[in-house]
Amino acid sequence: MSTFAERCGEHDADRERAVQSLLQKVQQSGTELVRVAWCDVHGALRGKAVVASHLESVLRNGIGMVSTLMLKDSSDRTAFKVFEPGGTQNLPGFGQANNLLLLPQPESYQQLPWTQGVGWLRAQPWHQDGTRVEFDTRRVLQRALERLNMAGLDMRCGLEIEFHIYRIKDSWQQLDPARAAWPGEPPELEMIHPGYNLLNEAWLDMAEPPLRIVQHTAQALGLPLVSLELEFGPSQVEAVFDVTDAMTAADNMVLFRNAVRMALRRSGYYASFTCRPPFPNIMSSGWHLHQSLVSLERGQNALRRETPARGSSELDAAHTLSDLGEHYLAGLLKHGRGMTVFCTPTINGFGRFMGNPLAPQSVLWGRDNRGAMLRVVGACGDPGTRIENRIGEPAANPYLYLAAQIHAGLDGIEGSLRAPKATDAPYAPSSERLPTSLAESLEALTGDPVLVSAFGKNFVDYFQQIKRHELNRFNEAVDKDEFQRREYFSRI
Repeated sequence: MSTFAERCGEHDADRERAVQSLLQKVQQSGTELVRVAWCDVHGALRGKAVVASHLESVLRNGIGMVSTLMLKDSSDRTAFKVFEPGGTQNLPGFGQANNLLLLPQPESYQQLPWTQGVGWLRAQPWHQDGTRVEFDTRRVLQRALERLNMAGLDMRCGLEIEFHIYRIKDSWQQLDPARAAWPGEPPELEMIHPGYNLLNEAWLDMAEPPLRIVQHTAQALGLPLVSLELEFGPSQVEAVFDVTDAMTAADNMVLFRNAVRMALRRSGYYASFTCRPPFPNIMSSGWHLHQSLVSLERGQNALRRETPARGSSELDAAHTLSDLGEHYLAGLLKHGRGMTVFCTPTINGFGRFMGNPLAPQSVLWGRDNRGAMLRVVGACGDPGTRIENRIGEPAANPYLYLAAQIHAGLDGIEGSLRAPKATDAPYAPSSERLPTSLAESLEALTGDPVLVSAFGKNFVDYFQQIKRHELNRFNEAVDKDEFQRREYFSRI
């Protein structure tokens, strides 16, 4: 009798070799538990811990997962009426809190460095009939990359991730059963450095103990960490990662974000990827996505130009970018408003766009300009020529963030769009401002038929219902600050 992996069409000779190698590794290492994890629509990992003796069965036949996990808003409330007739009529394969199956990818195996005898596997959800769950966000990026590859291109990404680390003073508020709530409270915290002194070496030394945990965790997991830096805000830091292919970058972001939170927590620290922690004097955190395209035929950076276009100035995209690169840039600009909700998906994150330094406010691009939405980095002949998108928040789902770039950029390439001149005044009044709220960004997505078609109307409807469920609860909340403190800071 065939296994579930075979019925899905996922199991072949290569996967069988990977399964056998993994089972041998787990046995020889004395691993007792293996966490089978899946990334939800909010970018958080969910999963189950499988005992080692049952791992082979899970690798071949998957493990059950309640389907409502894919229907949760940011507080873990189900955004669809799964027990009412018609409540999931636009969600084929869902309803009545039925089961999906998580099928692990054996090549993703990691031994978790902060605990003994525990391994980790990435998985994706499948319907019980062996068909793909199209709402899975990793699947969304897979489809976008397939479309990009059909155009003869691939994507390369580097990550700059700002976040906050605090020292836990007391966790009684979070763990007192008499204070349990939905969502609950964060622990009582203190800062690891006082801030307002960018890259100060003394503050870096003060923050070294938790940063060394971040370093060791990332390196033990094989993540391409380049540097750890002190950001401007109190207790704010940044991790920079080297360039990889797009899917690896997205997978790395999910793993890094969740791993450092767990590793730091075990040592008495609290990492938050919330854009704006709930304290009076903080600096917003961004996730700056560096991206370039590679020609599959030539293996070279397709954004690079060898010499400036005739008659161009430094304010022209063709002075730095290839024709294809300019088209891609123009596509990102055209869909800047529509893509914003995939780059900044929380209510909290939109506070960053309102009067904060080094955060974009308008749909503009600039040459090495950190105030613009898109920063073009590099020069003619530079193999590192790239575009940095600065509208992301560190809480974003990376699969959706990257997929939005691909779909927007491809529209520019397919339409041979031309970019306007670069800005030298990114905070001057502009006719096209970025959305400043979750509600406005959802409307901007609805009003972008190209992105809706590229992601698929069913997926956009699904995503919007989840986000509107979150937004409606925020609008009904009496204390908006308390809502954000519990909804985001206690969880992200």
